[in-house]
Amino acid sequence: MTLEPIRLPANQPPQFYRGGDAIAALRGAPSESKFGPEDWVASATTMFGQDTNGLTRLPDGAWLRDAVVANPNGWLGAKHVEALGTSTGLLVKLLDAGQRLPVHFHPDDTFAKRHFDSHFGKTEAWIVVGTYGADPRVYPGFKETLSKATVSEWTREQDVPSMLGALNSVPVRPGDTVYIPAGLPHAIGEGVFVVELQQPTDFSLTIEWRDFLASPEKGHLGLGFDTAIEALDTSGWDAERLETLIKRTAADSSSTVDLLAGGSERFFRADQLRTTMTTTLSLDPSFAVLVVLDGEGTLRTEHGGEHALAKGDTYVVPFDAGQTELSGTATVIRCRPPAPEERHG
Repeated sequence: MTLEPIRLPANQPPQFYRGGDAIAALRGAPSESKFGPEDWVASATTMFGQDTNGLTRLPDGAWLRDAVVANPNGWLGAKHVEALGTSTGLLVKLLDAGQRLPVHFHPDDTFAKRHFDSHFGKTEAWIVVGTYGADPRVYPGFKETLSKATVSEWTREQDVPSMLGALNSVPVRPGDTVYIPAGLPHAIGEGVFVVELQQPTDFSLTIEWRDFLASPEKGHLGLGFDTAIEALDTSGWDAERLETLIKRTAADSSSTVDLLAGGSERFFRADQLRTTMTTTLSLDPSFAVLVVLDGEGTLRTEHGGEHALAKGDTYVVPFDAGQTELSGTATVIRCRPPAPEERHG
């Protein structure tokens, strides 16, 4: 049987920080919990150290992860499987920061392989789709080069003013995107709502753990902070260098907008798609996650399937759906793993 796109319900595993109202508003659902700030969309990834929390369950009751492993070519395509195996290579989240997130960073592939026996680290990117409050901003990278000894001291003392003060502070608005390479220290400020793309892991090394996590062990994931900080990028990101990570796309009215900064394509791809009553978009076969930001439309597959799209919908699209066509008056974020040639080997 040919696979077709599947509309997915919300999937909000418990988190340690507040948020979730923006997700509920997008989905048109009641906000049931202040601790539902992340919606893991089409997830084949579990929360760190957990068996099933974080995984997406399909309408037939199966875990998406198991369905992909059972039919990897149908879900992912043969070239993807050759390059990345049976992993989707992607985790997409809706993330609503109802409070500032702690200062943290993520390991790269090499560090993750050595310490977590994982093929993937956790490079990520943020697509800002909403903001609220007086001063929505994000904090990517240290402004000046620091020694690891300095950061280690801040971590031991939990010197949050020094940590946060050392980071760049960037105001954001909808349409801005920020690429976060592995190792880059960062935080998301209160009132920032993003579609987040990342490699399919949950490795967060949190140097600001007090008032957020139950113990320092949850900050260093059992490695010890001396080892964890080996993965931290302590180099300086001045304004010119920082601009290589940030794109501002709000003024681009094209039907297809490549959202992310150069260099990110090795890890994932994201486009904003806009249709009108007089235009349709043809999309090549690919495993993809769709997030409908506004409007309504129809996704047609080459096998005759028709799927209604409306604001707040999230879909997983298998490779087997083939060439698809998007019509209507919708604004959609299309998230994909890297092209196989970008990650082969």
